[in-house]
Amino acid sequence: MTPIELIRLRAWPCALLLAMAVLLASGCDEPPKKQMPPPPQVTVSRPLVRDVVQWDQYSSYLSSPQMANVKARVSGLIVAAQFTEGSLVHKDDVLFKIDPRPFQADLDSKKAAVAQAKAMMDQANVHLARYTKVVGTQAISQDDYDAAKAAYEEASAALSAAQAAMETTQLNLEWTQVRAPISGRVGKMNVTVGNLVNGGSGSDTTLLTTIVSIDPMYCYINVPESAALRYQKLALQEKQASVAGAKIPCFLELQGETDFSHQGLIDFVDNQVDTNTGTVQIRGVFANPSGLLTPGLFALMRIPASGQYQAVLIPDAAINTDQNERYLLIVGADNTVERRTVKLGALFGTLRSIASGLKPGEQVIINGTQLARPGAKVVPTESPIPTASLDELEKTGQRVPTTQPAPSTQPASTESASAPQSQPSSQGHP
Repeated sequence: MTPIELIRLRAWPCALLLAMAVLLASGCDEPPKKQMPPPPQVTVSRPLVRDVVQWDQYSSYLSSPQMANVKARVSGLIVAAQFTEGSLVHKDDVLFKIDPRPFQADLDSKKAAVAQAKAMMDQANVHLARYTKVVGTQAISQDDYDAAKAAYEEASAALSAAQAAMETTQLNLEWTQVRAPISGRVGKMNVTVGNLVNGGSGSDTTLLTTIVSIDPMYCYINVPESAALRYQKLALQEKQASVAGAKIPCFLELQGETDFSHQGLIDFVDNQVDTNTGTVQIRGVFANPSGLLTPGLFALMRIPASGQYQAVLIPDAAINTDQNERYLLIVGADNTVERRTVKLGALFGTLRSIASGLKPGEQVIINGTQLARPGAKVVPTESPIPTASLDELEKTGQRVPTTQPAPSTQPASTESASAPQSQPSSQGHP
């Protein structure tokens, strides 16, 4: 064995003893204790309790109560068009003028024929009067008297016919001035000055322009029969025989609007259910003095679907979802978090009504739900639920809107004097 190997052999026990001493020394120290984190801070609110009304919302299109196709009653040459396209016109305003000269000449001829017939009748009347004085004597025979009487009656009939022909020509002359049949907004000018038009009532009659009434305005909706039954029950509660008789209010919103500021009334409910769609047509009528509502505009209409009831409201963002289950996190008296399964009601703006599972005075976590765990403690900070949006809606008399969609149906097209096109889908509203 070499001297180096001898040294290594003698040093090995010493190194082993030193390592054991280091391990024993490090094992004598106690491990540090783990500090528990403080309870998380959350924001809680107590539910609002409000008296609300359930509303249904449907989509549709506005329709004019009256629409008139303006056509000429007589044929002729257009010599004047006295209106501005798209402007408001009143009933009996002159829109077009047809060249009256041919009709004036015909009227003069008919007046001459009337004068001639009147002269013939006067002459026959004189003869009849003369023969009447001597009838029954030897001056004239009975046949002469009968002939004079027949001549008078014939002249009288000829005068009546001439007067009727004159009146017809007088009407034709008046009809050379094409007047507005209704008040409303006039459309584009289909025929300009200098063109011949066909008048009358045939299929080839020239369409000059159209007019739609704008005040009031109709909005037709097709509601499911289940909703129609609810509305009828509401009408019976108001001691009314029908929904239209109950004067139920309705509200309208156009595209780009958010406040349903146009208020009207339900004034018509159809007398039968459409068996193909299972819907009933209902009409709301809205005043339109400014002319903002235009036929054909897409609109949303709300009508009440329930009587007034009390709702417990919380922010919709506070509701948690676990598959098909909806639940809230409640802070108890000892600041312990409790998971509470709830049944949801209608959505009122940003607030959701809770149909069951929550009491009015309980504290609901609305901020910090990610940090709270059921069974753990939290540090709650109470904050009231904002009511500005609800108060603003209360001013309009609409209570609070909800957004629960209901079935929609495809409407049928109608004529202007009857029901307009509509495409309803309902929503709930308080």
